[in-house]
Amino acid sequence: MNTITNKVIRLVGTARFASTNVAGNEVSQLFTNRNPRNLEKMRIGYKPDGFHVDSPGKRYWHKLELKVTGRYVTASIRHFENGEVLRASTSEWAIKKQLYKANDTSAFINLGRVLADRCLQCGLLEINCFIKPPTPDGKVAQFLKAVEDGGISLKEPPQYKPSYPWDQHRPEKPWEVVE
Repeated sequence: MNTITNKVIRLVGTARFASTNVAGNEVSQLFTNRNPRNLEKMRIGYKPDGFHVDSPGKRYWHKLELKVTGRYVTASIRHFENGEVLRASTSEWAIKKQLYKANDTSAFINLGRVLADRCLQCGLLEINCFIKPPTPDGKVAQFLKAVEDGGISLKEPPQYKPSYPWDQHRPEKPWEVVE
């Protein structure tokens, strides 16, 4: 045990930090953003308008889908371009093990909590929801309430469209803080 702590102390004592002056340690003037979702978070990424005749439309970046079968319930988040991004289901062993029944109200509520937690872990804070609950106190309404209580907004902000100088109303830019 003593030899291990001595080695750790020696390694910590000889470590170099980013603030030390070393040749070639300058910050590059070029920056390449490798996060494809960054523009969507800033609200300036491409958002499809879809066709106005389509029933749910395709005006979303991420969409919440809920599939109820006779035995299980599956909730997923779908990206407009890349398909399914995130999924939670009562057929998963870890979730099914904790539930009494896989398609009752308790299962819907807990599935909403699990999905909200996974969304937060992935960085999805806002998703569009086109699901209309059949009854205000039903299973689907309880699921949507659990997702909202988990910290997920069920409505995405509108896409920022640049304004022209002759426009009467110019919206504020989402990346500027006005106090």
